[in-house]
Amino acid sequence: MIWLRSDLPLSQDRLNYFLPWLIAFMVFLLVMAVAFIFTLHATASKWDRGVRGSMTVQLIPTDDEVIDEQRLDVVLTVLATSPEIQRYESMDESRLIRLLEPWVGAAISNNELPLPRLIDVELKPKTGLTAEELLQRLSEKDSGVSIDDHRVWLNHLVRMIETIEVVALLVFLLIILATVGTIIFTTRTGLSIHREAIEVLHLIGAQDSYIARQFARRALGLGLSGGIIGLLLALPTLWLLSHLAHSLDEFLLPDVGLGPLHWGLLTVLPLGVSLISMVTAKITVLRALERVL
Repeated sequence: MIWLRSDLPLSQDRLNYFLPWLIAFMVFLLVMAVAFIFTLHATASKWDRGVRGSMTVQLIPTDDEVIDEQRLDVVLTVLATSPEIQRYESMDESRLIRLLEPWVGAAISNNELPLPRLIDVELKPKTGLTAEELLQRLSEKDSGVSIDDHRVWLNHLVRMIETIEVVALLVFLLIILATVGTIIFTTRTGLSIHREAIEVLHLIGAQDSYIARQFARRALGLGLSGGIIGLLLALPTLWLLSHLAHSLDEFLLPDVGLGPLHWGLLTVLPLGVSLISMVTAKITVLRALERVL
Protein backbone atom coordinates (compact mmCIF):
# COMPACT_ATOMS: atom_id res chain seq x y z
CA MET A 1 0.00 0.00 0.00
CA ILE A 2 2.93 2.34 0.74
CA TRP A 3 4.35 1.60 -2.74
CA LEU A 4 1.00 2.47 -4.36
CA ARG A 5 0.73 5.80 -2.55
CA SER A 6 1.37 8.91 -4.67
CA ASP A 7 2.02 12.38 -3.28
CA LEU A 8 2.61 13.94 -6.71
CA PRO A 9 -0.29 14.81 -9.04
CA LEU A 10 1.34 13.01 -11.98
CA SER A 11 -2.00 11.80 -13.32
CA GLN A 12 -2.97 15.41 -14.09
CA ASP A 13 -0.01 16.11 -16.39
CA ARG A 14 -0.72 16.89 -20.01
CA LEU A 15 1.96 14.35 -20.94
CA ASN A 16 -0.46 11.59 -20.04
CA TYR A 17 -2.53 12.39 -23.14
CA PHE A 18 0.06 12.04 -25.90
CA LEU A 19 2.69 9.75 -24.33
CA PRO A 20 0.59 6.53 -24.60
CA TRP A 21 -0.09 7.22 -28.28
CA LEU A 22 3.60 7.90 -28.90
CA ILE A 23 4.52 4.63 -27.20
CA ALA A 24 1.77 2.89 -29.19
CA PHE A 25 3.41 4.11 -32.40
CA MET A 26 6.79 2.85 -31.19
CA VAL A 27 5.36 -0.57 -30.25
CA PHE A 28 3.62 -0.80 -33.62
CA LEU A 29 6.93 -0.25 -35.40
CA LEU A 30 8.67 -2.69 -33.05
CA VAL A 31 6.14 -5.44 -33.72
CA MET A 32 6.38 -4.90 -37.47
CA ALA A 33 10.20 -4.89 -37.38
CA VAL A 34 10.41 -8.05 -35.26
CA ALA A 35 7.82 -9.84 -37.42
CA PHE A 36 9.80 -8.80 -40.50
CA ILE A 37 12.98 -10.26 -38.98
CA PHE A 38 11.20 -13.53 -38.13
CA THR A 39 9.77 -13.80 -41.65
CA LEU A 40 13.10 -13.12 -43.33
CA HIS A 41 14.86 -15.69 -41.17
CA ALA A 42 12.17 -18.31 -41.83
CA THR A 43 12.27 -17.57 -45.57
CA ALA A 44 16.05 -17.94 -45.76
CA SER A 45 15.94 -21.17 -43.74
CA LYS A 46 13.20 -22.69 -45.86
CA TRP A 47 14.84 -21.78 -49.15
CA ASP A 48 18.15 -23.08 -47.83
CA ARG A 49 16.63 -26.45 -46.90
CA GLY A 50 14.62 -26.68 -50.11
CA VAL A 51 17.25 -25.60 -52.64
CA ARG A 52 20.65 -26.49 -51.22
CA GLY A 53 21.67 -29.91 -52.53
CA SER A 54 19.35 -29.73 -55.54
CA MET A 55 20.00 -29.12 -59.23
CA THR A 56 18.01 -28.78 -62.42
CA VAL A 57 19.10 -30.67 -65.53
CA GLN A 58 18.02 -29.07 -68.81
CA LEU A 59 17.78 -31.07 -72.03
CA ILE A 60 17.77 -28.78 -75.09
CA PRO A 61 15.00 -29.94 -77.49
CA THR A 62 15.42 -30.77 -81.16
CA ASP A 63 12.90 -30.86 -84.02
CA ASP A 64 12.29 -34.59 -83.57
CA GLU A 65 10.19 -35.52 -80.54
CA VAL A 66 11.07 -39.20 -80.84
CA ILE A 67 14.77 -38.44 -80.59
CA ASP A 68 14.12 -36.14 -77.65
CA GLU A 69 12.35 -38.94 -75.79
CA GLN A 70 15.27 -41.28 -76.44
CA ARG A 71 17.72 -38.65 -75.22
CA LEU A 72 15.59 -38.16 -72.10
CA ASP A 73 15.67 -41.91 -71.37
CA VAL A 74 19.46 -41.91 -71.64
CA VAL A 75 19.81 -38.97 -69.23
CA LEU A 76 17.40 -40.55 -66.75
CA THR A 77 19.40 -43.78 -66.91
CA VAL A 78 22.58 -41.91 -66.00
CA LEU A 79 20.83 -40.23 -63.11
CA ALA A 80 19.36 -43.51 -61.89
CA THR A 81 22.78 -45.17 -61.85
CA SER A 82 24.49 -42.30 -60.01
CA PRO A 83 24.86 -43.29 -56.33
CA GLU A 84 25.07 -39.65 -55.16
CA ILE A 85 21.53 -38.84 -56.38
CA GLN A 86 18.68 -39.46 -53.97
CA ARG A 87 15.73 -38.43 -56.14
CA TYR A 88 15.04 -37.15 -59.65
CA GLU A 89 11.82 -36.14 -61.39
CA SER A 90 11.18 -35.19 -64.99
CA MET A 91 8.79 -32.24 -65.32
CA ASP A 92 6.03 -32.67 -67.87
CA GLU A 93 5.03 -30.03 -70.41
CA SER A 94 1.91 -28.89 -68.54
CA ARG A 95 3.93 -28.10 -65.40
CA LEU A 96 6.50 -26.13 -67.40
CA ILE A 97 3.76 -24.10 -69.06
CA ARG A 98 2.20 -23.43 -65.65
CA LEU A 99 5.55 -22.14 -64.38
CA LEU A 100 5.92 -19.85 -67.40
CA GLU A 101 2.36 -18.46 -67.31
CA PRO A 102 3.21 -15.39 -65.16
CA TRP A 103 5.69 -14.25 -67.82
CA VAL A 104 4.46 -15.50 -71.22
CA GLY A 105 0.75 -16.00 -70.59
CA ALA A 106 -1.47 -19.08 -70.52
CA ALA A 107 -2.13 -19.44 -74.26
CA ILE A 108 1.17 -21.11 -75.19
CA SER A 109 2.14 -24.58 -76.31
CA ASN A 110 5.32 -26.49 -77.03
CA ASN A 111 4.78 -25.89 -80.76
CA GLU A 112 4.78 -22.13 -80.35
CA LEU A 113 7.65 -22.03 -77.85
CA PRO A 114 10.12 -24.94 -77.80
CA LEU A 115 10.51 -25.87 -74.15
CA PRO A 116 13.50 -27.74 -72.73
CA ARG A 117 12.96 -30.91 -70.77
CA LEU A 118 13.68 -30.17 -67.12
CA ILE A 119 14.68 -32.78 -64.57
CA ASP A 120 14.61 -31.88 -60.89
CA VAL A 121 17.54 -33.61 -59.15
CA GLU A 122 18.00 -33.93 -55.39
CA LEU A 123 21.38 -35.05 -54.05
CA LYS A 124 21.90 -37.22 -51.03
CA PRO A 125 22.90 -35.42 -47.81
CA LYS A 126 26.63 -34.71 -47.42
CA THR A 127 27.43 -35.83 -50.94
CA GLY A 128 30.46 -34.43 -52.72
CA LEU A 129 28.97 -34.44 -56.22
CA THR A 130 29.23 -31.06 -57.92
CA ALA A 131 27.32 -29.67 -60.88
CA GLU A 132 30.48 -29.80 -63.01
CA GLU A 133 31.02 -33.50 -62.29
CA LEU A 134 27.40 -34.38 -63.03
CA LEU A 135 27.51 -32.33 -66.24
CA GLN A 136 30.61 -34.22 -67.36
CA ARG A 137 28.83 -37.55 -66.85
CA LEU A 138 25.78 -36.45 -68.79
CA SER A 139 27.78 -34.76 -71.58
CA GLU A 140 29.41 -38.10 -72.36
CA LYS A 141 25.96 -39.36 -73.35
CA ASP A 142 24.40 -36.16 -74.71
CA SER A 143 26.07 -32.85 -75.57
CA GLY A 144 22.81 -30.90 -75.39
CA VAL A 145 22.59 -31.03 -71.60
CA SER A 146 23.11 -28.17 -69.17
CA ILE A 147 22.80 -27.98 -65.38
CA ASP A 148 21.52 -25.16 -63.21
CA ASP A 149 23.18 -25.31 -59.78
CA HIS A 150 20.81 -23.64 -57.32
CA ARG A 151 23.53 -23.11 -54.75
CA VAL A 152 25.06 -20.32 -56.83
CA TRP A 153 22.10 -17.94 -56.66
CA LEU A 154 21.05 -19.26 -53.25
CA ASN A 155 24.26 -17.98 -51.66
CA HIS A 156 23.62 -14.50 -53.12
CA LEU A 157 20.01 -14.62 -51.95
CA VAL A 158 20.91 -15.68 -48.42
CA ARG A 159 23.52 -12.93 -48.14
CA MET A 160 20.98 -10.37 -49.30
CA ILE A 161 18.42 -11.59 -46.77
CA GLU A 162 21.01 -11.52 -43.99
CA THR A 163 21.85 -7.93 -44.91
CA ILE A 164 18.18 -6.95 -44.75
CA GLU A 165 17.91 -8.72 -41.38
CA VAL A 166 20.78 -6.60 -40.04
CA VAL A 167 19.07 -3.44 -41.28
CA ALA A 168 15.81 -4.51 -39.63
CA LEU A 169 17.68 -5.19 -36.38
CA LEU A 170 19.23 -1.72 -36.53
CA VAL A 171 15.74 -0.27 -37.01
CA PHE A 172 14.62 -2.25 -33.95
CA LEU A 173 17.47 -0.81 -31.86
CA LEU A 174 16.79 2.72 -33.10
CA ILE A 175 13.13 2.42 -32.09
CA ILE A 176 14.19 1.26 -28.61
CA LEU A 177 16.58 4.21 -28.31
CA ALA A 178 13.87 6.60 -29.49
CA THR A 179 11.50 5.18 -26.86
CA VAL A 180 14.12 5.61 -24.13
CA GLY A 181 14.80 9.17 -25.27
CA THR A 182 11.10 9.97 -25.20
CA ILE A 183 10.74 8.64 -21.66
CA ILE A 184 13.77 10.62 -20.52
CA PHE A 185 12.38 13.83 -22.03
CA THR A 186 8.90 13.40 -20.57
CA THR A 187 10.28 12.42 -17.15
CA ARG A 188 12.51 15.49 -17.00
CA THR A 189 9.56 17.61 -18.03
CA GLY A 190 7.53 16.11 -15.20
CA LEU A 191 10.35 16.87 -12.76
CA SER A 192 10.33 20.51 -13.85
CA ILE A 193 6.56 20.77 -13.51
CA HIS A 194 6.50 19.25 -10.01
CA ARG A 195 9.77 20.72 -8.75
CA GLU A 196 8.17 22.62 -5.88
CA ALA A 197 6.19 19.60 -4.74
CA ILE A 198 9.35 17.47 -4.86
CA GLU A 199 11.21 20.02 -2.69
CA VAL A 200 8.39 19.89 -0.14
CA LEU A 201 8.57 16.10 -0.05
CA HIS A 202 12.30 16.32 0.59
CA LEU A 203 11.73 18.73 3.47
CA ILE A 204 9.36 16.30 5.18
CA GLY A 205 11.84 13.45 4.80
CA ALA A 206 10.93 11.75 1.50
CA GLN A 207 13.85 9.91 -0.11
CA ASP A 208 14.85 10.09 -3.76
CA SER A 209 13.91 6.44 -4.27
CA TYR A 210 10.36 7.15 -3.07
CA ILE A 211 9.93 9.97 -5.60
CA ALA A 212 11.54 7.90 -8.36
CA ARG A 213 9.10 5.05 -7.74
CA GLN A 214 6.16 7.35 -8.37
CA PHE A 215 7.55 8.43 -11.76
CA ALA A 216 8.47 4.83 -12.58
CA ARG A 217 4.95 3.65 -11.74
CA ARG A 218 3.46 6.36 -13.96
CA ALA A 219 5.81 5.40 -16.83
CA LEU A 220 4.93 1.72 -16.37
CA GLY A 221 1.19 2.39 -16.61
CA LEU A 222 1.48 4.70 -19.60
CA GLY A 223 3.91 2.35 -21.35
CA LEU A 224 1.66 -0.66 -20.82
CA SER A 225 -1.48 1.12 -22.03
CA GLY A 226 0.31 2.53 -25.08
CA GLY A 227 1.94 -0.82 -25.80
CA ILE A 228 -1.40 -2.62 -25.81
CA ILE A 229 -2.80 -0.04 -28.23
CA GLY A 230 0.21 -0.49 -30.52
CA LEU A 231 -0.13 -4.28 -30.38
CA LEU A 232 -3.84 -4.11 -31.22
CA LEU A 233 -2.98 -1.98 -34.25
CA ALA A 234 -0.10 -4.20 -35.36
CA LEU A 235 -1.81 -7.60 -35.18
CA PRO A 236 -4.51 -6.82 -37.81
CA THR A 237 -1.82 -5.32 -40.03
CA LEU A 238 0.28 -8.50 -39.78
CA TRP A 239 -2.78 -10.63 -40.48
CA LEU A 240 -3.55 -8.59 -43.61
CA LEU A 241 0.05 -8.82 -44.86
CA SER A 242 0.07 -12.56 -44.16
CA HIS A 243 -3.18 -12.98 -46.09
CA LEU A 244 -1.75 -11.06 -49.06
CA ALA A 245 1.44 -13.17 -48.96
CA HIS A 246 -0.55 -16.41 -48.99
CA SER A 247 -2.45 -15.22 -52.07
CA LEU A 248 0.79 -15.01 -54.08
CA ASP A 249 2.10 -17.87 -56.16
CA GLU A 250 3.98 -20.40 -54.04
CA PHE A 251 6.79 -20.34 -56.57
CA LEU A 252 7.30 -16.61 -56.01
CA LEU A 253 7.06 -16.61 -52.21
CA PRO A 254 7.15 -19.72 -50.03
CA ASP A 255 4.67 -20.17 -47.23
CA VAL A 256 6.59 -19.07 -44.13
CA GLY A 257 3.87 -18.10 -41.67
CA LEU A 258 4.84 -17.14 -38.13
CA GLY A 259 4.72 -19.93 -35.59
CA PRO A 260 3.20 -19.92 -32.09
CA LEU A 261 6.56 -18.99 -30.53
CA HIS A 262 6.89 -16.00 -32.86
CA TRP A 263 3.39 -14.76 -32.03
CA GLY A 264 4.10 -15.25 -28.34
CA LEU A 265 7.23 -13.11 -28.54
CA LEU A 266 5.33 -10.41 -30.41
CA THR A 267 2.60 -10.26 -27.79
CA VAL A 268 5.09 -9.71 -24.94
CA LEU A 269 6.72 -6.73 -26.66
CA PRO A 270 4.32 -4.23 -24.97
CA LEU A 271 5.35 -5.59 -21.58
CA GLY A 272 9.01 -5.25 -22.49
CA VAL A 273 8.53 -1.65 -23.62
CA SER A 274 6.63 -0.78 -20.43
CA LEU A 275 9.41 -2.28 -18.28
CA ILE A 276 12.01 -0.30 -20.23
CA SER A 277 9.92 2.84 -19.66
CA MET A 278 9.71 2.16 -15.94
CA VAL A 279 13.44 1.55 -15.50
CA THR A 280 14.33 4.55 -17.68
CA ALA A 281 12.05 6.86 -15.71
CA LYS A 282 13.41 5.67 -12.36
CA ILE A 283 17.05 6.09 -13.39
CA THR A 284 16.32 9.51 -14.90
CA VAL A 285 14.68 10.77 -11.70
CA LEU A 286 17.43 9.43 -9.44
CA ARG A 287 20.19 11.02 -11.49
CA ALA A 288 18.31 14.31 -11.80
CA LEU A 289 17.69 14.51 -8.05
CA GLU A 290 21.33 13.71 -7.29
CA ARG A 291 22.48 16.63 -9.45
CA VAL A 292 19.89 19.23 -8.52
CA LEU A 293 19.11 18.55 -4.83
